[in-house]
Amino acid sequence: MLAQNEALPRTAREIGNAITATSTYTERGAYDRLFTHLRQTDPVAFVEPDGFAPFWAVTKHADIQEVERTKDVFINAPRILLRSIAVDEQIKKVTGGRPFLRRNLTNLDGVEHSKLRRLTQSWFMPSRLQALEADLRQLAKVYVDRMVAMDGQCDFIRDVASWYPLRVIMRILGVPAEDEPKMLQLTQQIFGPDDPDIKTEKNADIIATVNTFFDYFRVLTEDRRKNPTDDVATVIAQAEIDGEPIGDLEALSYYILVATAGHDTTSSTTAGGMLALVENPDQLALLKAEPERLPAAIEEMLRWVTPVTHFFRTATEDYELRGKRIRAGDSLMMCYPSANRDEDVFEDPFRFDITRSPNKHISFGYGPHVCLGQHLAKMEIRIFFEELLSRVDGFELDGEPQWLASNFVGGLKRFPLRFSVAA
Repeated sequence: MLAQNEALPRTAREIGNAITATSTYTERGAYDRLFTHLRQTDPVAFVEPDGFAPFWAVTKHADIQEVERTKDVFINAPRILLRSIAVDEQIKKVTGGRPFLRRNLTNLDGVEHSKLRRLTQSWFMPSRLQALEADLRQLAKVYVDRMVAMDGQCDFIRDVASWYPLRVIMRILGVPAEDEPKMLQLTQQIFGPDDPDIKTEKNADIIATVNTFFDYFRVLTEDRRKNPTDDVATVIAQAEIDGEPIGDLEALSYYILVATAGHDTTSSTTAGGMLALVENPDQLALLKAEPERLPAAIEEMLRWVTPVTHFFRTATEDYELRGKRIRAGDSLMMCYPSANRDEDVFEDPFRFDITRSPNKHISFGYGPHVCLGQHLAKMEIRIFFEELLSRVDGFELDGEPQWLASNFVGGLKRFPLRFSVAA
């Protein structure tokens, strides 16, 4: 953890250890302090953390865009996220040498990636999502009703923000409501296995967690192949690639991707956006007075929160980036929250400003791997805040917020909130 008065790390080892430490992502200001220093002094920094393979930390907005769009040089495989050498070796033992437990959009490239993406892409386009507007609004009303019934006090993330996006994506995927707690628990074990509130001997094994997901969705696949319905599970279960049925590993991996990333990042943005409004009452007052600003406010929430902290790319050939020689086989960490605070792109980047325009955040990534569900996420957040701000008022913190101890996908895990019902 980087305390306010602590000296900034200087060596490749020290910087790498700070980047990989989950405490950097739970202490307010620690991440910004470290990465502002890197953007100013060494924006493409080679780091060598203990217990992890070395990598280049890419911290500037323009450099991340350059890497992401140079897709033939920088590919997703064989490394996509911060994972210790010990876990990498464990995974290779059970997969026969493969670096991944799953085969999905985040770890495939080129034609394979495009073919899988096309299977569900139409489901997540704005024209298709319009048909869900009424259903999503009804769900939002349910969870705002739940909040209103809590007598002016709740944990906004645990009681409200975690559940609404979860119900949306599970409804689209075809998972029954009674299985949502299981999906939420497994998602937390995927994204926050080192958090003290989540980590136990039972769930610390990422392989066991993925296998539990596989077992669940294997049953769902079999059902949808026999009994097709109008949901994404059916699309995946009955998909064909090059005239052949989708492979079991690809299908099961697809379900996990949709089931986890499809709600967790939206929950984090909703909660983090609400916290930003509470801590910036002038922005909250402006949004309530001029609700037509909500789409722009959502873009600022996405920039402000940036729930996905990174993805990796691997160089297939030597390449020069900001004067640094990247060698073939080197790994590069795309540091998205740092890019979204880049002073060269955002005026006064550490100010939450719902009027910010343009807002060129890259919270959904950039290039061919840009998030498939971005339109759904924005639609969910918009509808939720339309319902919430029309009925609830007088927001204030009721204790200290806490963040999930995760260096990959993170956000608030506790958000005690007091509120009053609007007159």
